Amino acid sequence: QVQVVESGGGLVQAGGSLRLSCAASGTIFSINAMGWYRQAPGKQRELVARIISGGITNYGDSVKGRFTISRDNAKNTVYLQMNSLKTEDTAVYYCNARVTTLILKTDDYWGQGTQVTVSS
Repeated sequence: QVQVVESGGGLVQAGGSLRLSCAASGTIFSINAMGWYRQAPGKQRELVARIISGGITNYGDSVKGRFTISRDNAKNTVYLQMNSLKTEDTAVYYCNARVTTLILKTDDYWGQGTQVTVSS
């Protein structure tokens, strides 16, 4: 079993910053990628940022230059530093981990989501 747990959401004023954390644990052989997605009410879930093995990162167009994803491999943890937040960043943020387990099966695992609300 693999567990993915997020933390760090909350309420912040526009222009402010927040830092999200996500830790994966359990029967992990390797983590191929970890990332953040978000879903606002009435909208599709979208990629925010993703980091894959080797440290390559991808960002959604709307967050480039404002958000930074980083990873601590020793802790199986990924961080999302969000700066210059805008009201349109308001959403539930979900952490995703693409994990190969000890039986060498690869699947996507999701956290329960953390609410980020940016007020004007």
